[in-house]
Amino acid sequence: MHTPLRPRARFRALLSASCCAALGAGLLAGAGTATATEPGPAESTATGAAGSKVVGYFTDWGIYGRQYFVKNIETSGSADKLTHINYAFGNVTDGKCALGDAWADTDKPFTAEESVDGVADTADQPLSGNFNQLIKLKKLHPDLKVIWSFGGWSWSGGFGEAAKDPAAFAQSCYDLVENSKWANVFDGIDIDWEYPGACGLTCDTSGREAFRDVMAALRAKFGKRQLVTAAITADATPGGKIDAADYAGAARYVDWYNPMTYDYFGAWAATGPTAPHSPLTSYPGIPEEGYNTAATIAKLRSLGIPPSKLLLGIGFYGRGWTGVTQAKPGGTATGPAAGTYEAGFEDYKVLRTTCPPTGTVGGTAYAKCGSDWWSYDTPKTIKGKMKYKDAQRLGGTFFWELSGDTADGELIDAIN
Repeated sequence: MHTPLRPRARFRALLSASCCAALGAGLLAGAGTATATEPGPAESTATGAAGSKVVGYFTDWGIYGRQYFVKNIETSGSADKLTHINYAFGNVTDGKCALGDAWADTDKPFTAEESVDGVADTADQPLSGNFNQLIKLKKLHPDLKVIWSFGGWSWSGGFGEAAKDPAAFAQSCYDLVENSKWANVFDGIDIDWEYPGACGLTCDTSGREAFRDVMAALRAKFGKRQLVTAAITADATPGGKIDAADYAGAARYVDWYNPMTYDYFGAWAATGPTAPHSPLTSYPGIPEEGYNTAATIAKLRSLGIPPSKLLLGIGFYGRGWTGVTQAKPGGTATGPAAGTYEAGFEDYKVLRTTCPPTGTVGGTAYAKCGSDWWSYDTPKTIKGKMKYKDAQRLGGTFFWELSGDTADGELIDAIN
């Protein structure tokens, strides 16, 4: 049975939760001790230098159970290493862009201890919430850009209605993003439609051209000065999700795409086989060919999408199973491993000590501890992926999401 390509772990209900020719042994050596049979990614034929964008997602619900505030972007040192923040998520409803969580976004008063600049919010100030904290962060880092992401796994069902009148949808998004109440917070919009012409939480039937038409309308409304980006599927299988929408046609309207090159495999396949959720390359025994980063990038580039408009995706978390007896990938399981916020899901900052890596495969790490089996990226495997990003001349890197990193930004350091 075809394993469904899953989204990031971003379930709004869980407010306390977090969603070829070888380059040679030198490239994958940075990604851990790869097996001798492990194939390397394709050699790039692109021209020009690789881009240096570093885009990190910040989740509005992270301020609740996770207690991860905009301030933590500063104290971890991540703000100095980011070029862009994707603020997740705005909603898509009734064919329009809408606030996702007004309390978190604009209303919640932060204490002095929680605030970026150490100054507490007051009852009479016109704007509070994360938006005000982002303004404070941008004052400290004038070159840092913030993009408002709309949709995500839970709210992508609204894009079908939006696609019926792309111009009206674009107008609603512009009016919201550029609202005078939070002027200067956002530098553009990101569309996270999971998935146009295919099934995610719901199935989209708006047609193959709908995504292209929506992105064209957004570019026409936001103009050349504001950023227009999109998170897109990583399903490179023949007839898969990449083939379901006109991503090549829409590419002319976006500044870049974020192909979600993670969550290829996970414990939604409860009995396994165990497999790393974010392999850089294929490997012998991988459950589904076309479910790896190199295959995703190769397919998108084969459509004529410039590598400079493709960012490499990294997950700051692991996916795991329990009831596993085999240390190497490909074992059977009895279900998802226990996680802090979600079964089968855990932050890197936790796994690095509770279940350290025991091996590498496909350019990423895996770990067997007791009957649990996890896969996740480490600083070492991220460095290997950065070599691939540079060889392919990609536009940069993005990751889901900031709160999964250590307090001192161990993973974002590896990206840089």
